[in-house]
Amino acid sequence: MSQVSLSGFLLCRSLEEADRISHLLPDHIRATRAEPGCVLFEVLRSMADPSRFAVREIFASRADLEAHTARVKASDWGQATQGIPRDYVLTVGGKDKRYAFPGSDPD
Repeated sequence: MSQVSLSGFLLCRSLEEADRISHLLPDHIRATRAEPGCVLFEVLRSMADPSRFAVREIFASRADLEAHTARVKASDWGQATQGIPRDYVLTVGGKDKRYAFPGSDPD
């Protein structure tokens, strides 16, 4: 079983949207870091572009990432960020591929 990493950006469409979700971020980070299989979880708001958040996640396995995704979908964070564009790359076994986050807009 190899680790799975996800990295990229959450791209809010306005500062108001970014401010709204930033209030939910501490609980989201805390809940994610407590999940089984979470090796690393970081979400950092850009100082240069405050509507953009850099995301970096490492899970022990693909199953752990999928469990995380299922939990997030039902969470306050998941509901608040549904539809916000994401630009993610999934790395499994040293191979990268674009990752379409379930429930996000393709654009």
